[in-house]
Amino acid sequence: MDGTVAPLPAFDPLCPSSAFPVQIGGKWTAMIVLCLEAGPRRFGELRRHLRPISAKVLAETLDAMERDGLVTRRPVADGVEYQLTPLGGTLLGLIDHVRAWARANLDELSRARARGTMAG
Repeated sequence: MDGTVAPLPAFDPLCPSSAFPVQIGGKWTAMIVLCLEAGPRRFGELRRHLRPISAKVLAETLDAMERDGLVTRRPVADGVEYQLTPLGGTLLGLIDHVRAWARANLDELSRARARGTMAG
C-alpha cells in the first residue's frame, strides 16, 4: 500500500435501498420474520415468543412491516393474525446468512465487545 486513501463511494439518495435500511435492520424485524416462518401467528403469540418486546414496539414494528409489504394483517376471532407475504419470505435467506456469519464470528465479536466494555 502506498499510503493513499481510496475515496468513499458516493451514496445515491435515489437508490431504492436507501429507503429501507432501518426497516430491514431493525432490532425486531428479523426475529418477527423468523417467528412467522412456520405460518401465521396472533399478536399475543408473537409477544410471548419475543419477550421482552413491549406491545407498543411490537405493534409499531408490525405496522412498519405491513406498510413495507413484508407481512399481512388479518382480523380473526378475538384478535389479529400476522403472516409473512412472499416478499417477507425472501428475507429468510438473508437472515440465514447473517446468522451463519454471526456464528462463524462469535468469538471475535465477543472479544471486541468485551474490549469495548472495558474501555467504557
